[in-house]
Amino acid sequence: GVLPLDRPRILAIVNVTPDSFSDGGRLASIDDARRLVDALIADGADVIDIGGESTRPQGARPVTADEELRRVMPVVEAVLDDHPDIPVSVDTVKASIADRALRGGASIINDVSGFRLDAEMAHVCAKGGAGVVLMHSRGDVADMATFAHATYGEDPVGEIVDELRARVAEAQQAGIAGDCIVVDPGIGFSKRGEQSLTALAHLALVRAIGFPVLVGASRKRFIGELTN
Repeated sequence: GVLPLDRPRILAIVNVTPDSFSDGGRLASIDDARRLVDALIADGADVIDIGGESTRPQGARPVTADEELRRVMPVVEAVLDDHPDIPVSVDTVKASIADRALRGGASIINDVSGFRLDAEMAHVCAKGGAGVVLMHSRGDVADMATFAHATYGEDPVGEIVDELRARVAEAQQAGIAGDCIVVDPGIGFSKRGEQSLTALAHLALVRAIGFPVLVGASRKRFIGELTN
């Protein structure tokens, strides 16, 4: 499938985790997830992004691949059954989950580590013909949404761009086509509020890497800080 990026597209997030940052534990059953997805698509979602491992700022814990599969795959299959024309994205840092999701009909892998955490991920996505979202972050699942790695010099956006270019290079070396790549500056990940705002203010520099840009700004801590 092809999703033309000739206009802004809305990616709607479905967290099937007990402890996600904003809606953890809300989806107790597959029918809950299906109803949510129906509503998201009715509201204009172009892509459904399904995630089974939380990266919340407070005490996110990595989950086993078996547990993540158990959470994610039934929802992937239900969404594909209910809405066969809507691209399904799976938010994972594990190549084994990506492989199973792609074989099960998902078309996009959204890796919040930008292929840093699993050496097989780029290869699996290339082999599966996936669209990929490469997000800027530092550290691992447990601390990437904290300030633990939010150390930048005078030019934080320059550092973010350089690190994203390295992630893109790895994807392309593995054989992922340029028109399958989207980059994400990782608003709220390994960034303090002012650094996230600076990245948002200079999205043109992220765009200049040469790929479409996904921005996940919803429900981030810095918005609460700004608005008290």
